[in-house]
Amino acid sequence: MTIYGDDPDPPPSHQLRNTIRRFRRLNKGGSPRQQAVILLGWILIVSAAFRAFRYFLGPSTPLLVCQTPTHERFQHIQLPKTPDKIRLSHTWKTLQGIYDAHPPRPLNLTLKTFDSISEYPPLDAIKTHTTISSEDAQLARQNHVEVTKKLVPYPTELFSGQGIVILAGGRYTAFATTGLGMLREIGSKLPIEVWVKDAEEEREEWCTELAKEGVVCRRLSNYMDTELLEHGYQLKISAIFFSSFEQILFLDADNVPVRNPDTIFTSKSFTDTGVVLWPDYWKHTGTPLLPYIVGLSDGPSEMLREDQTAESGQLVWDKRRHWKHYYTMVSQGWAGWGDKDTFLIALRSLRQDYYMVPHKLKTLFINGTNDGVGMLQADPTNPTAYEPMFLHSNIIKWSIRGFLCVDCAHEAIDPVAVSALENPKSPIHPHLRDHRRIFSLREMKAMNIDPEPSIWRSFEHVACRSFWQNESLCNRTRDHMEQTFGFQFRKGVDDEEQICQEAT
Repeated sequence: MTIYGDDPDPPPSHQLRNTIRRFRRLNKGGSPRQQAVILLGWILIVSAAFRAFRYFLGPSTPLLVCQTPTHERFQHIQLPKTPDKIRLSHTWKTLQGIYDAHPPRPLNLTLKTFDSISEYPPLDAIKTHTTISSEDAQLARQNHVEVTKKLVPYPTELFSGQGIVILAGGRYTAFATTGLGMLREIGSKLPIEVWVKDAEEEREEWCTELAKEGVVCRRLSNYMDTELLEHGYQLKISAIFFSSFEQILFLDADNVPVRNPDTIFTSKSFTDTGVVLWPDYWKHTGTPLLPYIVGLSDGPSEMLREDQTAESGQLVWDKRRHWKHYYTMVSQGWAGWGDKDTFLIALRSLRQDYYMVPHKLKTLFINGTNDGVGMLQADPTNPTAYEPMFLHSNIIKWSIRGFLCVDCAHEAIDPVAVSALENPKSPIHPHLRDHRRIFSLREMKAMNIDPEPSIWRSFEHVACRSFWQNESLCNRTRDHMEQTFGFQFRKGVDDEEQICQEAT
């Protein structure tokens, strides 16, 4: 028989009884000091009562919060207006005529690679990497001056409002489904345009689904001859140009927002300048002839060498205030080559204001490894402290079919050669196989975010209720969510689907 008085840890009910007895003795008149601790006694009684209650009830059941799928809660967002295709195409043809009349010099510039893209090239290598004759450099400078003079004025009647522009198509459409889902998961209420190159890259059934959530698909081929675009990088500026929005948040298809970006448009960083840019890893590697050609210097100059380059996985642009904008000379083919620094060089050349986010980007790694996921960019509305807003997943591309689709290599639409679950060499294979988080929860809590459960909610929608729905993929997705994050899937009133998660 247990003697509770001798038990070093008696049951809470006896602790409660003893506490009440001591408190009654204390509360019978007594000295002022005794009266002063009455409040503390009451606290002890309540605490002991709570412990006794939990003791007799046994282990507590987690409180579940159940909701209908997020996508079904954003069907009130108004679709973006349809641009005036005739007038917009005419504006583009006028611009195209100006560009054709002032061709680049030299007409062809061979893209060479540096010896290494992991080490910043020395100054001598930067100076000699691109060979342009003095005559071509002078003609390029003159053409630049003439083009900027002749650019058509801003067509005020063609663009209006604020919205998000995402460039998809091909394998990037699968990545875009994740970013789109996350935008709604984190509460963005902005209308969205998804641009693709042409009808071949459009998924009509998917676009019909998106229309219910304030998202519209558009084809660049309806506005211009896309055969003129020699590189995929050129699609980005084209989508921004033809978008119906006047003020744009552009996101790459592999960009996964982790905090609601809607507030950027009302932030001082944007309202003061009309442009928000994010830093890249590297300093500038442009040829010294670049400042001369774009009118920043009177001759070859090293003035850009210490400048921070921009990263265009996300950018915010006001077309009204920054209508004028005009590619291998910018970075000479070193790391990060592409469209990204054309925006910054154009702004500097035209002496226009912009806001460069002051916080350095952070690399996000796969939990327990040194393998990167992507670039975590800061919230531009907070100039004093780093708070993450965008995960530009330029290494691990977030796609549920790319993660968990099994035997999908021979599907007629958007086949997946081999998923991460099927590929033992994938750095996230053990996480998917063993139902582990890809991000470190400790690292996420330190930054006051936890995007991974929301990403998987977005995944679940694609796998179970979208154009790409697949029963086995849906079951595999839900199983991972249940075992990794504690999700539960139930039927609610009127047999509606509900996704449940433990309250935090």
